[in-house]
Amino acid sequence: MNEEELIATAQEAIYVALIIGTPVMLIGLVVGVIIALFQSLTQIQEITLVFVPKIIAIFISLAFLLPFMTATLVAFMQELADRMIGLG
Repeated sequence: MNEEELIATAQEAIYVALIIGTPVMLIGLVVGVIIALFQSLTQIQEITLVFVPKIIAIFISLAFLLPFMTATLVAFMQELADRMIGLG
């Protein structure tokens, strides 16, 4: 494996990590902004009001997105395994 293949594989791994992590992070961001807006409009400054809904939203999104995440990781791993077999 030369440097170009190594760099391409590393870039692909970073891309897969971004594809897997972005939806969950965006859902957490949207829920956090909505809760912050609610807090600023009502002037309720309860710290747990931010974390509990955000954690629940992230767990629910993980439950729905887990098949997509698994399929993406399996496809990437199969490609990596094929590259490893091709080296030997």
